[in-house]
Amino acid sequence: MKVTYHGHSVVQIETRGTTIFIDPFLTGNPVADIAAADVKTDVILLTHGHGDHVGDTVEIAKRNDALVIASAELCDWLSWQGVRTHAMSIGGSSWFDFGRVKLTQAFHSSSYVDHETQTIIYTGMPTGILFTAENKTIYHAGDTGIFSDMKLIGELDKIDLAFLPIGDRHTMGPQDAALAAEWLQAKAVVPVHYNTFPFFKQDPYDFAELLQPGVGKVLHPGEQLEL
Repeated sequence: MKVTYHGHSVVQIETRGTTIFIDPFLTGNPVADIAAADVKTDVILLTHGHGDHVGDTVEIAKRNDALVIASAELCDWLSWQGVRTHAMSIGGSSWFDFGRVKLTQAFHSSSYVDHETQTIIYTGMPTGILFTAENKTIYHAGDTGIFSDMKLIGELDKIDLAFLPIGDRHTMGPQDAALAAEWLQAKAVVPVHYNTFPFFKQDPYDFAELLQPGVGKVLHPGEQLEL
């Protein structure tokens, strides 16, 4: 299984002939290493409805006939735009031919903002994502503050690789994310959601130093890990 980081919170997973993108915010993402027009994918997983996570989902999904998996309300909104969806809710899991997807809670918000009409559309609860394939489990926490049930997530699902936000202001900062990593007991932790914009500038190497030796893995956009 190959896992590639594309900046902000964008993660690409390749497993047994299937390509999966998590939160494909590429257009308008100043640190992205790829363009939305170049993305070829079979599946898109979304943590919540904010523009810097949904990003280019509609365009990418339609062009690739990709299946989008997300919270029920977010799937409703996307289906109205002609996207093929599979709706889920927090705590539930679904099995597919490419692996298992389970949604966890996240403490954040989730909405689509139409600036022209000054309308905010509710897109369901924000979530984290547990993805399991090839006997490996990846946890993408989405945008969240720290919460004590991360201990339970770590106990129930033995996590091989976790993506945790460290940007602060709108998510956990480095100190909280380091405690979350300890609770999750992930074998490897990659920091995300930092340095995309000036208001959440962080040093990912300082964060990695807060973790147990060898756990922190700083990936630059375009770099990948193999599980």
